[in-house]
Amino acid sequence: MKNIEELYSLLVPLSQARLIVPRTCVAEVVRYSLVEPSVDGPAWFRGFVSWNDLRVPVVCFEELSGIASSEPGGRTRVAIFNAIAGKLETGYFGIMTEGFPQLVRVNRDVMELDDQQSWPDDGPVVCQIRMINEYPLIPDLEKVEELAQECIAALAG
Repeated sequence: MKNIEELYSLLVPLSQARLIVPRTCVAEVVRYSLVEPSVDGPAWFRGFVSWNDLRVPVVCFEELSGIASSEPGGRTRVAIFNAIAGKLETGYFGIMTEGFPQLVRVNRDVMELDDQQSWPDDGPVVCQIRMINEYPLIPDLEKVEELAQECIAALAG
């Protein structure tokens, strides 16, 4: 098997930060238009968008991880992520973005761990990296999926 030296990734713009994820994690980016806003849930759970005839839950990653966020604006979109842990019935969840993700190639030469800030072990952030002039967060997408599922279950029942 060939040793992979580069990984195509997406830099996902949030209002105050960026996420970096493998490009295969994101199925599509859609307009921010909640069909069911969340009234009773936590502030990070925004509600649901309609995508491909599915009711997809949407989270604000910054609020979920304790980073200040801004209100949705004209550039706000929803990145539809593949739910890899199998906890969500639809198989997808959305994360609010501020614009469209940018495709980047990542290799060992352009990134290093940035340990200036620590993140809780049970939170949605694995770590932060330094990548040239960017400091993107690596999200724990399975944790985001789990928290979204728990929130949906609590609101339903």
